[in-house]
Amino acid sequence: MYIILLGAPGAGKGTQAVMLAGKLGLPQVASGDLFRQALANETELGKKARAYMEKGQLVPDEITIQMVLERLAGPDKVVYIKVSEPELLKRLGGRWICRRCQAPYHEVDSPPKVKGVCDRCGGELYQRPDDNVTTIKKRLEVYFKETSPLIDYYQKAGKLLEIDGEGPADGVNQRIAAALRRE
Repeated sequence: MYIILLGAPGAGKGTQAVMLAGKLGLPQVASGDLFRQALANETELGKKARAYMEKGQLVPDEITIQMVLERLAGPDKVVYIKVSEPELLKRLGGRWICRRCQAPYHEVDSPPKVKGVCDRCGGELYQRPDDNVTTIKKRLEVYFKETSPLIDYYQKAGKLLEIDGEGPADGVNQRIAAALRRE
């Protein structure tokens, strides 16, 4: 089964993907992870993606598609994690990531035991360059303008499951799993 998670930056796609992958026994592929890996490896696609990411813009579809095509033959369901803009700003502004194991933290909702240090591996925590307020607002503007048509497309195709993405991650995950089970 292929499942695509849609949602604005900060909606919780990565968190929910990891939880669902474990629960359903499915592999997880995140376009953001593919972009960061391509950047780190200095691939041609990574270099192209960097120019857009640093400006807070969405990476064009043709680049994203090239990175994802190998892993996806076609989605069975598309889960749209709907989160309000004020909540997205709060989530993204407080997000921290472990440099070593990529474990996510949030300074309010899920802080590490020791500030700046990963609970899992002891690695250094950092904020992504695209998680500053100006870039966040630009990313959300671009998201709502350019990605929202996908929601209409998948809804018309009968593949969209819209999920309330507000509240604790466990609650959101339960709503997603229940919706997928109903399908």
